[in-house]
Amino acid sequence: MSTVAVASAEQPPLAFHSNVGSRHIPYGPLPRQKLDIYVPKNGAVKATILYFYGGGWVSGARWYYRLFGRAMAARGFAVVVPDYHLYPAATFPAFVEDAALAFKWMHDHAAELGGNSSRLFVMGHSAGAHISTLLALDPSYLGAHGLKTSSIKGVVGLAGPYTLDPLKWTGVKDIFATSRDAPHVARPIKLVKSDAPPMLLLHGERDRIVGQHASVNLANALSAAGSQAEAKVYPNIGHFEIFAAYLWGWRWRASVLKDTESFIEARLASR
Repeated sequence: MSTVAVASAEQPPLAFHSNVGSRHIPYGPLPRQKLDIYVPKNGAVKATILYFYGGGWVSGARWYYRLFGRAMAARGFAVVVPDYHLYPAATFPAFVEDAALAFKWMHDHAAELGGNSSRLFVMGHSAGAHISTLLALDPSYLGAHGLKTSSIKGVVGLAGPYTLDPLKWTGVKDIFATSRDAPHVARPIKLVKSDAPPMLLLHGERDRIVGQHASVNLANALSAAGSQAEAKVYPNIGHFEIFAAYLWGWRWRASVLKDTESFIEARLASR
């Protein structure tokens, strides 16, 4: 069990305008369970994306990602960026439980955002990519809210530590101490299944924080199990640059935005 109790809360009906978004919206009853929203100015939404930022499970704030939210909204996507509980205030699996609650909120409010609940994607960078893949691979998180992992149309992971054994890494072992009796539950690579949501795993060749093998190995394992997964490795790109390449002025560094759009559009075209 996590050190933070996560419970669903009824929220009043929300009205969204066709601008860059709304802020400080609660998705749960606890102070950190708030999210920001970015929607296309023209109101036409291709799909809705739930984005989890990185920060080593110890830092991060949703307001840092305004440029990203606006960039994706300009491409026709509604983007939901939640905060989630961080160490030391919380330990695993609190942040994944938050992720499930935020997904439930997005699922329930997709129509109000201009989209629909059959076009929901999950995306994350670094620790956020780890959270995203756990949400997609372990059915217990969404199951607690009456949803299935098949509710996720696809996952885009950026530089995620999918193969990390957190109990063997000094820097994070206290964060994941609650998984000591069942360490596989904190490792996406150990939760591979044949019916996982399709995944696009993006990584930089020069990532010195999380090696590219993490994305390549998870994609290979998922493909071998019968799921749809692809890893893309970009030359001369590091751990933080792979996220920055979504933003204006950095897009020439790597085709991450184009590749993400292509992945989502392909998923939307499939049945």
